[in-house]
Amino acid sequence: MTERPDRNLAMELVRVTEAAALAAGRWIGRGDKNAADAAAVDAMRLMIDSVSMHGTVVIGEGEKDEAPMLFNGEEVGNGEGPGVDVAVDPIDGTRLTATGQPNALAVIALSGRDTMFFPGAAVYMEKIASGPKAADAIDITAPPDENIRRVAKAKGVRPEEITVTVLDRPRHADLIEAIRDVGARVYLITDGDVAGAISAAEQRSGVDLLMGIGGTPEGVISAAALKALGGAIQGRLYPRDDDERQVLIQEGFDVDRVLTTDDLVSGNDVFFAATGITDGSLLGGVKYWPDGATTYSMVMRSRSGTVRYVEAHHQFEKLERFTGIEYRR
Repeated sequence: MTERPDRNLAMELVRVTEAAALAAGRWIGRGDKNAADAAAVDAMRLMIDSVSMHGTVVIGEGEKDEAPMLFNGEEVGNGEGPGVDVAVDPIDGTRLTATGQPNALAVIALSGRDTMFFPGAAVYMEKIASGPKAADAIDITAPPDENIRRVAKAKGVRPEEITVTVLDRPRHADLIEAIRDVGARVYLITDGDVAGAISAAEQRSGVDLLMGIGGTPEGVISAAALKALGGAIQGRLYPRDDDERQVLIQEGFDVDRVLTTDDLVSGNDVFFAATGITDGSLLGGVKYWPDGATTYSMVMRSRSGTVRYVEAHHQFEKLERFTGIEYRR
């Protein structure tokens, strides 16, 4: 990038994820994931334009006709400061929010202009991710048992002590069996593989690896977080059928290419913020009080490697007057 950010924009980004989490939190357990997502998008959209950046959404809610706000290609920020690529997921885990299950997050990441991978028509990606100690050990082209043995060796433990997060999907039946055959533990999640990737890189989480097929946008967002944590992710595009494969080839994608962390996010100054919506192993969820709420967030910058955990106490009367967002229902 020609103009590098000289301030920690992640500290501004956390206000964006806090707003999304506060808005989405009112829909926890109500069974309406579309309403929860819409509330998070509206709140995030209002707050993101206060951030000192000239941002372009690379990973958003979809194309303009499908997503009226935070769509791919939308300009965000206050127009001042450096040009940056922006990746947003107002709710990583809409179903988790709707059903009141753990680990739903509001997330945002940014890096220098033209440094984020745009996946085109690719909805899904095969992924493997781990933390700093095993960053050089993982290989998406190797079988699951070999990756587990490599990670165990890098961490100085037995394969039986390795825990792998996998999305609970029928397509992962063989993967789960292979992981358990080598003696490793499987931690199944129903949604939210951004949180899963971060947990694999966070030393205190008790998780060592993320493996399996998940969303491609989430893969890019995960790469931004892992750059700050010193971990690594590898991915390969996973066409759902021959028609999608042909579309990707026509768009110029090599569907067999192994995408590294730097391929997904090539910038060296990456910012990431996440706020918990529901309680989880990574972050606490929104806690509402009669006059406000408490949120729990993590804020990261790859350039310094600093990870901050932020507990914020919000007074709705003042916050609504300041932001224009209605949080009380």
